[in-house]
Amino acid sequence: MSEYKSVTVTAGRGGWGGPLTITPSDARPLVASITGGGIHPVAQRIADLTGGQAFDGFSSSAPFDKLAVAVIDCGGTARVGVYPMKKVLTVDVHATSPAGPLAQFITKELFVSGVKPEDVKEV
Repeated sequence: MSEYKSVTVTAGRGGWGGPLTITPSDARPLVASITGGGIHPVAQRIADLTGGQAFDGFSSSAPFDKLAVAVIDCGGTARVGVYPMKKVLTVDVHATSPAGPLAQFITKELFVSGVKPEDVKEV
């Protein structure tokens, strides 16, 4: 059993939603970085502060039920709603708000946007 810590993620400048408290667990240890390749600095900061495991969601995949959080870079309509629809906490590095065909799933309890590394704080 691993010992995980919690972080609070708040909306950045022009962002929307949250704040989210993210605490990985043995059942949900993964911090997915779905940002076009590599581990985004926001995802790395969440993993570093919580003890979660960051991974590049473009070069590999994991089941939704293993994700503590998904860090995305979507300013449009696809990824921005997919993860909230699956009840996965979602951190968007772009300052977006609910939009598109999945907008009804994008709630303040599941989604926060405009996030920079400094918007991720230890609890």
